[in-house]
Amino acid sequence: MPKIQAPTVVLHRELRRQQLMDAAMELALATGAESITVAAVAAKAGLARSSIYEYFASSADLVADLVLEELDYYTQRLATATKGTQDPFERIELWISESLRYVADGRHMLVKSLNTITTPDARKDEILLGHRRMMAPLQEALSQTGVADVRVAAALLSSVTDAASIRIDAGNDAELEIQSAVAFALAGLRALPKN
Repeated sequence: MPKIQAPTVVLHRELRRQQLMDAAMELALATGAESITVAAVAAKAGLARSSIYEYFASSADLVADLVLEELDYYTQRLATATKGTQDPFERIELWISESLRYVADGRHMLVKSLNTITTPDARKDEILLGHRRMMAPLQEALSQTGVADVRVAAALLSSVTDAASIRIDAGNDAELEIQSAVAFALAGLRALPKN
């Protein structure tokens, strides 16, 4: 029987699972999501290829877990940035700013890369739910602004942040792009019809 490297078998299994996740994340960051194969992850983690199947059904299942982990990270980052403010316009400003800082620090490229891999159908609902959790605070803040159509407002904000993301990725000054996007988005929200 192999020697466990944690105080309990449960902790050992979680340690191994995280070791595999970390190896897959490193591969994705270094060479893109397409490099996440069972063999590559096992080699990177220093484990036998067969041991991956104790934790993940396939490399696509592992990618789905990476997407969910990154969504959780991003959701926490946004929650921390908007914590403590009650004003919906200020929360929206902080949400947009932190979203674009996430773009500026390059982590969003991981998500883009991971989204190129087809995830198992059974995992798509989990990923959709993770995305909804991430967007919920923004939707709530938009509702509190009194805009008549929250869905239109959310779509317009998405367009503004997408445009700013493209400009940041192209090498434009991130802080200037963030300031411009926030100013434009908030002015636009204030101009939308209210309930």
